[in-house]
Amino acid sequence: MASLKDNLRRWSRSIHRELSFFLSGMVLIYAISGLFMNHRDTFNPHYSVTRTEQTLSDIPAKEEMTREDVEAIMLRLNVGERYVKHYFPEQDELKVFLSNSSSLVVNLTSGQAVYESLKRRQMLSAMTTLHYNPGRWWTWFADLFAIGLIIITLTGAIMLKGRRGLWGRGGIELIAGILLPLLFLLLS
Repeated sequence: MASLKDNLRRWSRSIHRELSFFLSGMVLIYAISGLFMNHRDTFNPHYSVTRTEQTLSDIPAKEEMTREDVEAIMLRLNVGERYVKHYFPEQDELKVFLSNSSSLVVNLTSGQAVYESLKRRQMLSAMTTLHYNPGRWWTWFADLFAIGLIIITLTGAIMLKGRRGLWGRGGIELIAGILLPLLFLLLS
């Protein structure tokens, strides 16, 4: 007859395996988007930005500039996005807001034009948004996810016995996994 400890280990193995498979998708989403979040100062996870610079001649003066003139400039620069509005942030600078949050800035004196086209990274942007807690329903899901991770950790800790288990190598690795983040916190 199996002892209580053996039954507990058998149940732990089953729970650990099934819950691990179920939560693996979320672990991957958090891990991938977390990598991009950690490096968002060098990589924008929400948008791909393309910057194009050109020099124009024969630009109408600020006082004479109309929407039609701005759209003609856009046509000359092959801007493939829709005009939204324009204004003059500086005396000799035209800024045009375009669809998809893109923009065009033209220096009226030098003719230097800078077009920044933004394209949304659909999948990566959606994954990254989960880190910002997008709503109440997500709070509940994230709480259940966290509880699932705790269960996976506890069942994994008691699953193995002997020198590979909690009282051997597994216990040392568990303590190292707790101390390492605490060490980073203390050093930062």
